[in-house]
This record gives sequence, structure tokens and C-alpha cells, in this order.
Amino acid sequence: MAGGLTARTMLEAYAMGIFPMAASASGSDLYWFEPPQRGVLPVGGVHISHSMRKLLRHSRWQARIDGDFIGVVKGCADRDETWINAELLALYAELFALGHAHSLEIREDDALIGGVFGLSLGGAFFAESMFSRRDNTSKAALIWLSGHLARCGFVLWDTQYPNPHLASMGGQTIPRGEYRRQLAQALKQRADFTAHALPAAQALVQDTTHTS
Repeated sequence: MAGGLTARTMLEAYAMGIFPMAASASGSDLYWFEPPQRGVLPVGGVHISHSMRKLLRHSRWQARIDGDFIGVVKGCADRDETWINAELLALYAELFALGHAHSLEIREDDALIGGVFGLSLGGAFFAESMFSRRDNTSKAALIWLSGHLARCGFVLWDTQYPNPHLASMGGQTIPRGEYRRQLAQALKQRADFTAHALPAAQALVQDTTHTS
């Protein structure tokens, strides 16, 4: 059990490959996890379907970073079952203030319609959760995030647990030992999540077409 967790001990835990989760939103206890099989996405190399390219090319969606971090975390927690409780929300807010947590928001006419948030440490980005209020907006957030992480110097994109949705975008499953090796190398790198602005949707499609 992760009792008395602080922002500092949380960062130390991530550096060792473990992370906390609550049993439910109403639960007060936090528990440590280190999956034997870890999910990772390719930095700068997610798979983008033809239908997503077409959708982005003609959409009015805009992407921003760190514009509404708490709004994204609450959006991720707004579901029937969630592992984000009040203590984790407060810890994420503290880590955001320290520059170790970030969000990428998808907006349409200034309305928050999707996004993803996570923690950064060295050249590693630990994606925590994502949400959609329109079809495909969480997928769009991952597409924007993929190129952004590459431009900002990140080399490891941790998704904690693998799943079919992430696999369809190029996600891989690696054993714990390999994950620890990649994490150790990533922590030696320097990256800055705020170093670059995000492109418009049409420019994003053009960039990914050239690099795919």
C-alpha cells in the first residue's frame, strides 16, 4: 500500500518503474503496481489510419498543452469506474505545479472535448490516462502527443498496461526487465515538454504523412 505518498516519493517510484493507483474514486487507499508486461508507444511513430487522417484534415479541433491540466484529469476520472481518487488528483496537481506533470487538450470552439495527461521525468513520459467527449478525440490526442514528445526530446513513452486500442496505434508489449532497461536509459536524457508549440490539425496530418 502506498501510504503517506508525496510528490517526491511518487517521482522516485516512477524512476524505479512503479506507479500508484486507487481501487476506486471513493477509496482512500493507494496501491503500488509494476506490471510484468509493460505497454509502450513509439515516440514520434504512432500508426495513423486513413480515416483519422481524413478526420483531422477536415476537423476544427485544436490541441493545446497545459492549458487545463485539472480539467483533463477530471475528464479522465469522469467514468463509472476510475483509479483516480482525491489524493491522486491533489498529487497530480502538485506535480503539475512542479513541472513534472502535463496535459494535452483537444478543443473545439474552446470546449474541452478530449485529452491525455501524464508525468515527465528525464526523457521518459508516463502517460496516465486519456478521455473523449467526441468520437476519436483521445486518439487524436495521442497522435498530437506522439510528434510532440519526439520534438521535445523524449525517448520513452510508457502507457503502463498494454491494450488492443493502443496496439492498433503501434503500441508494443515489453517484459519488465526490458522496460527497466529502457527506463534507465531514458532517465539519463534531457527533455522539455513545453519546448515546442503544437501544430494545427492540418499541419499535423502533413507532418505525419512525411514521417510515416
